[in-house]
Amino acid sequence: MMNTFLTFSLFLLPIFFLLFRRRRSAKRLPPGSLGIPLVGQSLSLLRAMKANTAESWFEERVKKYGPISKLSLFGKPTVFICGQAANKFIFTNDGGKLSNQQTMSIRRVLGDRNILELSGEDHKRVRNALVSFLKPDCLKMYVTKMEQEVRRHIKMNWEGKQKVTVLPLMKTLSFDMICSLLFGIKHGARRDKLVEYFQQIIEGVWSIPVNLPFTRFNRSLKASAKVQEMLKELLREKRIELLKGAPSHQDLISCLLSICGEDNKELLSDEEIIHNVLLIMVAGHDTSSILITFLVRLLASNPTVYETVLKEQEEIAKGKRLGERLTWEDLVKMKYTWTVAMETLRVTPPVFGGFRKTKQDVEYGGYLIPKDWQIFWVAAMTHMDSSIFQDPTNFDPTRFEDQSSIPPYSFIAFGAGIRKCPGYEFAKFETLVTIHCLVTQFTWELCCKDNRFSRDPMPVPTQGLPIQLTPKRIAVA
Repeated sequence: MMNTFLTFSLFLLPIFFLLFRRRRSAKRLPPGSLGIPLVGQSLSLLRAMKANTAESWFEERVKKYGPISKLSLFGKPTVFICGQAANKFIFTNDGGKLSNQQTMSIRRVLGDRNILELSGEDHKRVRNALVSFLKPDCLKMYVTKMEQEVRRHIKMNWEGKQKVTVLPLMKTLSFDMICSLLFGIKHGARRDKLVEYFQQIIEGVWSIPVNLPFTRFNRSLKASAKVQEMLKELLREKRIELLKGAPSHQDLISCLLSICGEDNKELLSDEEIIHNVLLIMVAGHDTSSILITFLVRLLASNPTVYETVLKEQEEIAKGKRLGERLTWEDLVKMKYTWTVAMETLRVTPPVFGGFRKTKQDVEYGGYLIPKDWQIFWVAAMTHMDSSIFQDPTNFDPTRFEDQSSIPPYSFIAFGAGIRKCPGYEFAKFETLVTIHCLVTQFTWELCCKDNRFSRDPMPVPTQGLPIQLTPKRIAVA
């Protein structure tokens, strides 16, 4: 009888332990609700972003649940975390506890071999390959080409116009810059077709991943497949050019094809190059164009900042002979202009937030985040934190005169640590060159008194920011 009882007890003990552990784990999940299966809080968040109330939407969650809470976004159970410590947790855990997996919509549309998806050694390998072209020492050779692209754009779209709408024009300029300098795609039918498909890709990057014919997600997937076929053809052409002696640093794709590993084979697969090209198209197109658009808006509404930027840019222009182009040394002198850009990114970060995925059960802030759940962070939660940035609603570029004074993992417009955007310097160069050309050739006034903007998912000013243009008497050739 005793043996039977002992055997029965030993049999029940593991079951009791597992049940107790599950109940204990359930109690330790962050507060909040997962909502309706698949949809969860996705539609509510997307509506808030569209109305530019997403920051308030998350602030209400913090008031209700604290800085850690669970919800469901884009088909996955998710934990929202915020604050400087949360940012550090996100950007210092790579490949161990967390993977950099994005939402299903991003992953399906842009591919799963881009650096947003990769972790550990794969991320390091691909990122180092991208940085080999995007680092300042390499990009400084392309400042003149950047200016030529900007001047060409202004001549075609700004000169002779009394009124222009800034955001669509800046998106066109950013896409042209990416195509010319990074991918070596010349103006013409191929680029025009690429633009058409690209707009459809953008629409579905943040969407509920329901693959039905009438959905954004479905249209975006089809456009992505067509662009990937175009890029495969481009890779074949670039390989032929390299075999014929073309320079390996003529554009980013040629550079990536030229980098070899220890076995003398190409370091990156075609799939990795194509997926990262797609990512750079989306990230570079939206972030740079939005930053420049909001700088144009700021310069029209803040006379003090405008006068200081203008003075800095005119001093540089005065030092150039007629027709002489900008150099990297000129960009180095644009210190105040870049602090204005950084403050603009603090107040209106183009990237609202991002996702990570747990690779194992993770404990954070006293709660359990189960394996395979998403973690979502929001840049604005530290950018507008008064304990980090004094009087955060006040626009003050001097905050960035000494960037070492800003606490680590507080300003994350470009990410942080090993996850800092590899295209940071490219965006900086593009922004400074564009602002220089605009402020030395035009003055402008806002046509729309409504100063609000929405997010879709990037910030979009009312009506795309129409402005009234006045050319200066002497335009730079």
